[in-house]
Amino acid sequence: MDYYDLIIIGGGPAGINVGISAKKAGLKFLILEKGMLVNSLYNFPANMTFFSTSKKLEIGEVPFISHVEKPTRREALEYYRRLVESYDLPIRLYEGVQKMEAIEVDGEPCYFVSTKKGNYTAKNITVATGFYDTPRLLNVPGEELPKVKHYYDDAHVYMGQKVLVVGAANSACDVALECWQKNAEVTMAIRSENIYERVKYWIKPNVENRIKEGSIKAHFNTTVKEIRPDSVVLSTPEGEKTIENDWVLAMTGYQPNYDLLARLGLPVSDDDGRLPIFDKESLESELPGVYLAGVVCAGMKTSTLFIENTRDHGDRIINSISRSGVSV
Repeated sequence: MDYYDLIIIGGGPAGINVGISAKKAGLKFLILEKGMLVNSLYNFPANMTFFSTSKKLEIGEVPFISHVEKPTRREALEYYRRLVESYDLPIRLYEGVQKMEAIEVDGEPCYFVSTKKGNYTAKNITVATGFYDTPRLLNVPGEELPKVKHYYDDAHVYMGQKVLVVGAANSACDVALECWQKNAEVTMAIRSENIYERVKYWIKPNVENRIKEGSIKAHFNTTVKEIRPDSVVLSTPEGEKTIENDWVLAMTGYQPNYDLLARLGLPVSDDDGRLPIFDKESLESELPGVYLAGVVCAGMKTSTLFIENTRDHGDRIINSISRSGVSV
């Protein structure tokens, strides 16, 4: 069984970032990714443009060249693929981690990691699993129907269709506008009494004006009670309302994979934020030698961390590993 200085769980931007730092430090390491490379970014809408500039998304001192200041999803996929190839990062795709346990090798504490394809042992572990792969569910009857989507693809699909968009943050507003522009009949179900106040400044007035003029129907202080094959039941301030419906786009946000964190033995706080517990400087968790990197560190506060403000995580983790005794 191969023994590594570091195993990185997650092959997204954060995992790649840690991998580059480990490569520069001369560590023997491996990245394990349950899906494709940057799996979360691949699931972004096909025509999505990042809010951040390409400069702020750069890692590993490799320039991110895009056609305009804010890159597209396609450009980001190509950039991170090029990073992996340029640094020749050892990564195994479609190999999700199933469990991890603390063991000893030659009297030294380390971790045994198992997947469906193999078993590995490492002195240190970094969990860089993000949150975009785990949607926040509505938990209502009918959510399992094929017409319900937690990931948005392309507005063309919904032309001439009755679409319910659930949510009122950036993604929900953007999706509602795009579908309306492609002649979908759009209704929004919004839990609060207004569009989320922090929606991007170029989106918020547009969607509010469309609601005001009646182009997009909006039900405020409203939740989804039930989803049926041809309709949706809403709980509104005026009582239950049943509306005809072809598609439900539940843009209700995403969260870390707490099931995986539990299987790995990583504790989280018991408040609403459900933050993984770790040292804010070294990023080391309560398990010695196990670190967290990237946006997973934000727990349910998913709007606080992004690629651009976690780019130092790789160096911070490798510096901590070096202080712990691994020769770098």
